[in-house]
Amino acid sequence: MKQALQLKMGQSLTMTPQLQQAIRLLQLSSLELQHEVQEALDSNLMLEEGADEERTIDAKDNIDEPKPTDSKDENKDDRKEVEVGETTEIPAELPVDTAWEDVYDAQTYQAPTSAAGDDYDFTSHRSEAVTLSSHLLWQMEMSTLSDTDRFIATAIIDSISAAGYLQTDLPTILGALQGGEEIELDELEAVLQRIQHFDPPGIGARTLQECLLIQLKQLPTDTAYYLTAKKILSHHIQILGAQDMTLLKRKLKVEEVQITGAITLIQSLNPRPGNSIESNHAHYVTPDVYVVRTKQGWRVDLNAESSPKLRINTGYASLIRRADSGEDNTCMKNHLQEAKWFLKSLQSRNETLLKVATSIVQFQKGFFEAGDEAMKPLVLREIAEDVEMHESTISRVTSQKYMHTPKGIFEFKYFFSSHVTTNAGGECSSTAIRALLKKLIIQEPARKPLSDNKLSQLLAEQGIKVARRTIAKYREALSIPPSNERKRLI
Repeated sequence: MKQALQLKMGQSLTMTPQLQQAIRLLQLSSLELQHEVQEALDSNLMLEEGADEERTIDAKDNIDEPKPTDSKDENKDDRKEVEVGETTEIPAELPVDTAWEDVYDAQTYQAPTSAAGDDYDFTSHRSEAVTLSSHLLWQMEMSTLSDTDRFIATAIIDSISAAGYLQTDLPTILGALQGGEEIELDELEAVLQRIQHFDPPGIGARTLQECLLIQLKQLPTDTAYYLTAKKILSHHIQILGAQDMTLLKRKLKVEEVQITGAITLIQSLNPRPGNSIESNHAHYVTPDVYVVRTKQGWRVDLNAESSPKLRINTGYASLIRRADSGEDNTCMKNHLQEAKWFLKSLQSRNETLLKVATSIVQFQKGFFEAGDEAMKPLVLREIAEDVEMHESTISRVTSQKYMHTPKGIFEFKYFFSSHVTTNAGGECSSTAIRALLKKLIIQEPARKPLSDNKLSQLLAEQGIKVARRTIAKYREALSIPPSNERKRLI
C-alpha cells in the first residue's frame, strides 16, 4: 500500500481549561467552593475580596490600559476649610479626671490574639466534646480502686460501646489481661458491678434486660408499680416484647391497671444510656438559595453569604504594560487572565444555580403550598428541557446544593422522585406516597396496627395502586417497623 498525506476537515468538541474550570466549580458544594476561592486568592495576586461595585471589574472588561488620574484632585476629599481663629494644633496629652489604675487593675485580662491579627476565632478554642469513655474514666479516677482494679476497669471501659453496652464478654477480656499478673474472673465481675453504678444509669450492661434492671434498681422501692415492673423485666421480658397483654395478665395474676402502670414505668427507662453522654458537634447546612413567597408568587434568591465576593485588584492591573514582554509583566498578564476566567466561572455557576432552582420551584409549586403529599414526580430530563441544558449539568447542580424554604432546608435532589400510575391515569410521586403512608401509620389504632397489605388496600381506595412489597420498601425507607413491632399495649 502506498503511503500518502491527506488533509481532512471536521468538527470535534474540545474541553478547554476554562470549560473544565466552570464544570468543576459547578459541582462543588458551598463549603468546597469557599475552599476553592481561598486557594485562588492565595495563588492569584490579581484577585482580592470585596464587593465594592465601583471597583469591581467584570470579567469581560479590558483593564490592560491604566486609567490616568489627576494628582491635583487626589486629596480633594481630605481638604477642609479652617475658620479664622481656629487652631489645628492638638496637644500630645489631654487632661483627664482619672488615671487608668483608678478604673482598671494592673493585671487586666488580655484577649488572645491569633497570628492573623485581630480576626480571632473563638470557635477554634471550644472545649473538646465529652465522650462516654472519657466520662467513665473520669469517674474511675474519682473512685477508690486499687491499681489492679483500675487496670481492669480501663479494659472494661474500652469495651463499652457508644450506646453504653459491654461489647466483649468478660472471659475474652480476662484472656487479654492475663499477661503480667494473675487475675480471676470474679475480680472482673466485681469491677464491672462497680462500673454499672457509674453515671449514666444502666451503663456497662451486657443485654437490654440487664440495662433496664440496673436502672430500675436505682429507683426508690416505693415507686409506683415498682414490683410489677421488676417481675416483668426479670421473668417476662419476652412476653413484653411480643406485646401480649393477655399472657402477661395470666402470668402475673394482676389487674390490667397494674400492668399498664408497670409498662409506663419501664418505658421511662433509657434503653441506650450512652447516648445521653455522647455529644457531637452540630453540623450546620448553609443553603445556596432562599425561596420566599411574595404577592406575585414564589421567588428564588441566591444566598449572598454562600456566594463569594471577589474582584480584580486595580492596583496590580494598572501596572501591566502591553508592550512590555518582561518576566514580571508576563506573569501579571497570566494572573489577570486567570482571574477573569475564575470570575466568569463563578458568575456562570450562580446563574445556572439560580436558573435550576427557579425551575424546580415552578415544577413543585404544590409542595411549597400543600406539603409532601402534593409532591409531583420529577426527573432530571424535565428540568434539563426547561432550562435548555444537558442532564449531566443538572445532575452537577443538584448535587450537595441546598434550598431554604418555609417548610425547612432541603437538598435539590429531594424534589426529584419516581412516579406511580394512579387508577385515573395520572401519576403520583413516591415522596407523596411515603407521606401518605406515614400519615396512615400515625392514625392507626395502637393495639391493632395496619399491615402492609392493609396499607396497600387503603392506598388503592385513594386511587393509588401500590404492591405490598413496594409498601414494605417505602416503610423501611422511613425507618418504620412492621406491624407486629408497632403494636402497643398502652
